Amino acid sequence: MRKIFLLSFVFLALSANAQSKNFYDFSVKTIDGNDLSLSQFRGKKVMVVNVASKCGLTPQYAQLQALFEKYGNDNFVIIGFPANNFGAQEPGTNAEIKEFCTANYGVTFPMMEKISIKGDDITPVYKWLTQKVENGKEDAEVTWNFQKFLIDENGNWVKSFSPRTSPDDEEIINWIENK
Repeated sequence: MRKIFLLSFVFLALSANAQSKNFYDFSVKTIDGNDLSLSQFRGKKVMVVNVASKCGLTPQYAQLQALFEKYGNDNFVIIGFPANNFGAQEPGTNAEIKEFCTANYGVTFPMMEKISIKGDDITPVYKWLTQKVENGKEDAEVTWNFQKFLIDENGNWVKSFSPRTSPDDEEIINWIENK
């Protein structure tokens, strides 16, 4: 009986620890190489998207930018994380990626440096985004480029959307607009 109680206590402690970690606990590097604490976005709804320049879904950059232009004020932000994890569809350097996004899609939402979003070299913020033991909510394997993650104003994981879900999907818009 004592052994069961001890195991239950350990499980609860681990669960509480995972749930106490949130989006604001991470720091990343911008596409220009500057350190950025994600706590800077405290109080905003955040959409995190892993992006790629040579993907069939790359035109979603236009929808992401339009969404950012419409809602990207004090209450909402989109953060792009270039990643080369699927089909080598993001082969460029950070400078090349920035140039591509700016020249082709007029991207003004925050872009971070190129990272790994899965595998042994997964970046800590993506480990949190994709693993229930980290985010306290749900496992959400990244299946391709342009997967979307929603984070609430308190830095808590809300939901993941498949890469094929349009950035301006009705459910996403309703989430952004509801205070």
